[in-house]
Amino acid sequence: MGILLKLSFLFCIGCSVGWVLELFFRRFFSKENPERKWINPGFLSGPWLPLYGFGLCLLYLLAGLEQYIAGNGWLEKAFLFLIMAICMTAIEYIAGIFSIKVLKVHLWDYSGEWGNLQGIICPRFSLFWAILGAIYYFFIHPNILLALDWLSKNLAFSFAIGFYFGFFTVDVIYSCNLLSKLRRFAKENNIIVKYGKFRRILHDALEERQRKRSFFLPHRTNRPISDHLSSYLEWIKSSVTPSDKNSRNR
Repeated sequence: MGILLKLSFLFCIGCSVGWVLELFFRRFFSKENPERKWINPGFLSGPWLPLYGFGLCLLYLLAGLEQYIAGNGWLEKAFLFLIMAICMTAIEYIAGIFSIKVLKVHLWDYSGEWGNLQGIICPRFSLFWAILGAIYYFFIHPNILLALDWLSKNLAFSFAIGFYFGFFTVDVIYSCNLLSKLRRFAKENNIIVKYGKFRRILHDALEERQRKRSFFLPHRTNRPISDHLSSYLEWIKSSVTPSDKNSRNR
């Protein structure tokens, strides 16, 4: 079985499992959700988070290199988990920098976390990545190997992977429509759009009109997006401080 098919299979699993993890984290632990509501995590509408998909592929590849970068002792294992944490943090940072510098959207914000770098990465979540790497190594990787072995004997299942990527691609195209509007709005006003706050404005607008928000279509409202962007700009003008203004223009 080719490595591309393996990584595609792992990407699908990682996207969906990561989405579930984020779903429960935002429901019970996130500071941005004091009402403890169920919130569809991420920017896409469906049950997938690409960051976790790439992350699972990376953890699989690193675990496969164990014999070259770690031995059988606990210290060597800790070194492997450190490498996993560094690599996962690097993926998170690259994705965050891309979203801010290119897309002009701050998809997540760790500005309130100690030791954060540009609000994109921070020590606390890097520690979570290390813990997740250890959990993956001891409890998930053996099952991943079994799943890949099963897939190699049932290649007909690969059509399901293609089906998954078909829906995923449609979702990306749909979500990029909104993303292009956010990017144009951000460039016109010389700002970086904080996606979490913007989505909260969308939800608040629905609640004011006693309309139920769509869990899998969180961007859909009965008003033009431009109206909500105007509300977002008003929020910025009312809440911005001199230090915020300087950081936003960097």
